[in-house]
Amino acid sequence: MTQAIPEPRKTLDPDMVAQWLVRHPDFFVGREGLLQQLRVPHPETRGAISLLERLVLDLRRRADGAEQHLEQLLESARHNEAQYRRTRELVLALISAEDNDALGQALATELSERFQTPSVALWCPASLTDQEPQPPQAPRHVLDKHTTQRLAALLGERHSRCTRLTPSDAQRLLPHQPKLAKSGSTAITRLTLGEPLGYLVLASPDPEHFKAGMDTLFTEYLGEVVSRLLVRSAKDRHSAS
Repeated sequence: MTQAIPEPRKTLDPDMVAQWLVRHPDFFVGREGLLQQLRVPHPETRGAISLLERLVLDLRRRADGAEQHLEQLLESARHNEAQYRRTRELVLALISAEDNDALGQALATELSERFQTPSVALWCPASLTDQEPQPPQAPRHVLDKHTTQRLAALLGERHSRCTRLTPSDAQRLLPHQPKLAKSGSTAITRLTLGEPLGYLVLASPDPEHFKAGMDTLFTEYLGEVVSRLLVRSAKDRHSAS
């Protein structure tokens, strides 16, 4: 008598099972007891838990993730609101300045108090200051040949840039603040409004305050505001004369 050869055991493909269940979402209707019997691996510890317990854990994880994401959004909104308020107060102080010296002082005060930027220099060509009754007062300075060359070299083809500040550059670019003339970091932007108006230099003794590659949108915006105020001041002086 010939012995029957057993047929090879067939196994179900997990992907095919998953696809079948997706196509038959009503499979467990009337089979609720089966749901309670199913056991799946615990996501964090060894062992198995019921499918319903696993679903509860997954839902809790999703809820925690959504709560964390919401908190991040709220924190970002609070930061943006604070940044807007600081910028608003800064701009109001600048446009309230009666002359260019007051403009420079307002820059130094507001940036130090509201933006943790302890050092500022406003470099302008002699053409913007030759009609003023008094020489510029720090943090305003008249551009000379060497300072112009150094600022142009630091910026290259860029309009604004954040970079490390060497002791020699600090001494040249911040001559009115020798105590802060140390290695640190700086943000530099060109002042232009149809013509070159100089440079605005923001500096910090912290090498990480103005990191290389940092976004310069705020510095450029500030430069645009200062440029317009310098032009306005020049027109006022011309009208008065």
